[in-house]
Parts: sequence; structure tokens; C-alpha cells
Amino acid sequence: MDNRKKLLTAGILTLIAAGVGFAVRGGLLEIWSAEFGFTMTELGKITGGGLVGFGAVILFAGFLIDTVGYKRLLLIALVCHVVSAVMLFAATPVFNASGKEAVYALLYWSMFIFAVGNGICEGVINPLTADLFPEQKTHYLNILHAGWPAGLVIGGLIVFAKGLVAWEILMATFLVPVAIYGFITLFETFPKTAAQQGATSYSGMISKLIGPFFLILLLAHACVGYVELGTDSWINKITGSILSSATLGTALFIYTSVLMTILRFFAGPIVHKISSLGLLLVSAIIGAVGLYLISIGTSVPFMFFAATVYAVGKTFLWPTMLGVLGERYPQSATIGMAIMGCIGMLSAGALGGPGIGYKQDYFASNQLQDVAPSTFQRVKAPNENAFLFFPPITGIDGSVAAMLGDSGGAIENERAIAGDSWEGEKFDELRKQYDWWQVNKAFAAEDAAPVAEANLYGSRMALRVTALVPVTMAFLYLILLLGFKQTPSTHHEPAHDGSTSDETPQSAEPA
Repeated sequence: MDNRKKLLTAGILTLIAAGVGFAVRGGLLEIWSAEFGFTMTELGKITGGGLVGFGAVILFAGFLIDTVGYKRLLLIALVCHVVSAVMLFAATPVFNASGKEAVYALLYWSMFIFAVGNGICEGVINPLTADLFPEQKTHYLNILHAGWPAGLVIGGLIVFAKGLVAWEILMATFLVPVAIYGFITLFETFPKTAAQQGATSYSGMISKLIGPFFLILLLAHACVGYVELGTDSWINKITGSILSSATLGTALFIYTSVLMTILRFFAGPIVHKISSLGLLLVSAIIGAVGLYLISIGTSVPFMFFAATVYAVGKTFLWPTMLGVLGERYPQSATIGMAIMGCIGMLSAGALGGPGIGYKQDYFASNQLQDVAPSTFQRVKAPNENAFLFFPPITGIDGSVAAMLGDSGGAIENERAIAGDSWEGEKFDELRKQYDWWQVNKAFAAEDAAPVAEANLYGSRMALRVTALVPVTMAFLYLILLLGFKQTPSTHHEPAHDGSTSDETPQSAEPA
């Protein structure tokens, strides 16, 4: 198609929008924790909601592509993105009027709807790119997914403005790339899928996928979702805690995202030399080493080195997994990529975000109870949090930790600004925080250090345990390399030399 570069650009912009929203949300976790009193587990569930919706909708969109079409689905995604932004602007008034539970629900569902839009886009752009560039699937899928870290870079830079601009406005900046991809989508012609052309059927696509190779791919991609997106939900905050500087944490996040953006343009030559599965195996090993190094880091130079290792490890995982599927099952790419994307996002949202939050709460609260039990009783959250089959735990209240961290400066300032309005319903939740501070500020000098140390310990241990996930991935890739070495794939993709593919060119879908 003559316009395939324009359609690729629209796909990249959808991932930039998703990356901006994801990065800004990660940079706002401390503000949400301090302003609304969320625990780490609650924050993990909010970020997880933004991924669970993503995953569920990828699968749904994958099954709709052949009936609804690429174009209409992207326009539906546009509506979801706009609705999500509108909900964000209501967060602070809802908190002031109805409290923590209400704003938790609002933020969760705003992130969920944002993720629905992202999920529709992901479900569309992967098979679309494979259709547009059949001769170089893995290469162009990596270029497509360079949009994700590029969005993370932009979002990371936006986070530097927190404190200067209302967080709601920062969060809504993802609407800029949304508007551009919406414009392209509205006026461009899209190709038809293989099913729309009658080249295959749903049953035919699914039957080709059934087998041990695809099942192992799905398990590996669940691990990819957990270790890449689940960890990235937290990495900004965790590295900022380790370096005692939110600014340095954000700088590290931007640096690794720039590195990923650049590296993804070189996937084609690497795959040509060592194969897609070989690249995945090496990436998983490097990623495990990187996570462990970050967990033990202390100095800024060492942390930049550790973050570099981690970034190199995770760069090629997601798009190369899609490339492996596209190479082996070209006629089943629409459904196969939807199933794979669904599994990866559900794992990131239901396991990665909440699981890493739970691990932070678990290690932090247990350590604090051991070293300063009286402090723990003063700073513990009012509710327990559970994750899967693990025992319920009581984490450290985020707003309490923030008040100890700034010696009550922010809450005292809120009280002074409110003046005579302080006793009104609008400030119910802030009054609870202020009352806690008035009762417990005499213990602040005693409690601040052990709380900070416990939170830091929880962050380090959460990453150390998470490093076991890419180790599992490496084992799965080794099974695929050795166990299926002699098994012919459904289709062999030509070398990345610009030669043509044996796949049937796609015709256009009416605008």
C-alpha cells in the first residue's frame, strides 16, 4: 500500500500515547499516595487496572478486527482515550467530597478505560503492521514498538513539571498523540485482513495455533508482561527511593526509555544473525541480571550501569515475541497476536503491578515490625491487602509516610490555606491526615528513619524477587530453541534484505 508508512506512524502514535500515560502515571504515584493515603498495594491495583483492561480488550479487539475492521476499531479507541482524560479531572473534587474509596474507584476506572483504548490499539496495530510489511515482520514490529519507550521518554520529561502544574493536566497530555493518530485514522485507507479476503477462517486460524509451541509462547509472554510492564509501573518510584531522589529516578527512567527507543530500530540485523528466539534468550538473561543489579545499587553511577543492563534486557522482548508468532503462524497473526497480547497484559495488570506492590508492602511492613514495632503500630494502614493466595498483610500508610518524610510540612500548609473552610465537608479526608499528625508528630523524629528504611528495603527486595521471572523466561526460550529446533514453522520469513514475501498482498478497506 502507498500509505503504509502513514499507517505505521499512526500505530507508533498509539503506543506513544500509551507510553506517555503510563510514564506520567508512574511519576504521580508518590503524589497519589501522599494526597489520597493509598498503600503500595492499592497503588499497584490502580496501575494494574490500567493493564488488566488493556489485556482483556486486546483479545476482544483481535476477534473483532475481521468484522469491524482496523479503522473503526481505532476510532473507538480514540473515544475511550478522551473519556479517560475527562474522568481524571474529577479526581480531586471526588476525594474532597466522598473520600479515599471514591477517588480510588474513579482512578481505577479511569485507568481501566484508558487501557481499553490502548488495548484496542494494540489489538489492531500488531497484525496491521504484519500485513503492511510481510517481508520484514519482526523488524517492523520492533520499529512499531519503539513508540512505547518514546512515549515513556516524553512522559518522563512531563513528570518533571509535577508540583508546578496540576497533576491532572500532566496526566492528560497523552491526548496530544491521540489527536494526531485520530486524524490519520479518519482520513486514511486501511488494508483488509486475510479473513476479510476469504484466505482463511477463524476456525482455521485457531487450529493452526493449537500445539505445544504456542502454549509455551503464551507462558513466556505472561512472564514478559509481568517483568516488563509490571516492573515499569514501579521502576520510577523504586529507583527514586533507592537514590533518595525522585528526580534521579525519573532521569533514570527517561535514560532507559531513550536507550530502548534507539535499540528497537536495530532488531532486524540482530535477528538475522542470532534468530528471534536466540535474541529472546539472551534478553531474558540480561534482564534478570539488570533487575538484580538495580536491587543492590547505591551510587548514581552504579545505578545508571544497572539500569542500562536492565534496559538492554527488556528492549526486544515484547515485539520480538510478536515477531516469532508472526513468522511461525502468518495466517493466524490476527488471532494469535491478540491472544498473546491479552495474556501479556493480563499478567502485567493482574500479577505484575499488584504483585510488586504487595511484595513492597510485605517486606517493608515485616521489617518495620521487627525493628520498630511501636512505630509500625502508628504508621500502619487502616486496612489489610491481599494478593492471590498469599496471606493478607497490613502495609504502611502512604500519607503517613509522606508526613513523616516532610515533617508534616505539606499537611500544615494545607491547613493554613484552607483557613475557615477547614471544618467543611470538602476537607474531611485531609482533616483525618492532619489529626493523625497532631497526635503523632511528637514521635516523628523517632519514626521517620525506620519508616524510610523499611520502604527502601521493601523496594529492593521486590525487585530481587522479580528477577526470578526473566530467569524462568530464559528457561522457556531454551526449551523452544532446543525442543523445536527441528520442527518446521508454518512459514519462513525471508531475510531482512528487502526481498518479497510469499504472502498474498492485502487489498484496501474502504474508508
